[in-house]
Amino acid sequence: MTRVHQIKVREVVSETAEAVSLIFDIPSDLTRRFQYSPGQFLTLQIPSDRTGSVARCYSLSSSPHCDDRPTVTVKRTPGGYASHWICDNLTPGSLVTVLEPAGNFVPRNWNRDFVLFAAGSGITPVISILKSALATGRGKVALFYANRDRDSIIFARRLQDLFRAYPRRLTVTHWLESERGLPTPRGIAGWAKPHRHHDVYLCGPQGFATTVKHGLAHLRIPERAIHQEEYRSLTDNPFEHHTPALAVLATVAEPIQPSLTTATVTVDLDGETHRLPWPRTEKLLDVLLAHGLDAPYVCRESACGTCVCAVKSGRTRMLMNEALIDEELSQGLTLACQTLPESDDVHVSFDQ
Repeated sequence: MTRVHQIKVREVVSETAEAVSLIFDIPSDLTRRFQYSPGQFLTLQIPSDRTGSVARCYSLSSSPHCDDRPTVTVKRTPGGYASHWICDNLTPGSLVTVLEPAGNFVPRNWNRDFVLFAAGSGITPVISILKSALATGRGKVALFYANRDRDSIIFARRLQDLFRAYPRRLTVTHWLESERGLPTPRGIAGWAKPHRHHDVYLCGPQGFATTVKHGLAHLRIPERAIHQEEYRSLTDNPFEHHTPALAVLATVAEPIQPSLTTATVTVDLDGETHRLPWPRTEKLLDVLLAHGLDAPYVCRESACGTCVCAVKSGRTRMLMNEALIDEELSQGLTLACQTLPESDDVHVSFDQ
């Protein structure tokens, strides 16, 4: 079953002079496919005269707990072809080619206290987490939001409304460069000290993220305790590879004999089981795509967590891992885009 869909834009909302929100209409037959968690993103296909298309990931700013339709928010970036094209061309009724929701910038426990850091358009996944924590959890939420000036604050009115609705649970601090200069580690540490035992979620440009981490280090909050969403350009266009799984490749009739160069993998995917040869030097995702299987993925660089699967039996190893935490690794999760076989027979499952 393909994970690429054409979705209609229901509404385009101007958030600031440089940012718009796209509210999507999801057809009833795709409702389950577009169920998402707060903090996840959608990957959009943007037409390009030079390359045919480019793929860009945009965080969902809506919350499945309190918003009716999935929404992404896009801010123009200097020299950013895709963001300018979206802001200039998409209107209500436009059709957009989209991958299903993905990403692992998602809290596991909504009853925790949260401290959230965002800068600029980094607010998009953060406000999804913020709204969800207030709607479903019992803890407190503190938001530190950095922007150039007041006119560039995305969701300014929405944040004000949320503070009025949850005055005892929500704290919002706007740090404006026009008034206070850029955030500093000392300023971050001073602000965060009352919240140093909260769960930390961070999204923003690399310079801002580094400043936040240095500031939290003054409070002895280790970097491994900080959940960070990173925006990066995709080196691979996932829309060029996503094709429906071919029925003729779904099963292998002849027994597969493991060898020094090839292992065997049994894969549970979309309710079907496939048994395939797995060359020991090829990553699992590459093997699945080569056999016409529509395995989920976006970045192919270990960062987004979209291709996560569970190793049910056998041994594997990952070349890189930027997405999974220790607890997930202990549960046998792995990233298909970085996984090689270590034993002759391996059983993995995407159906979790």
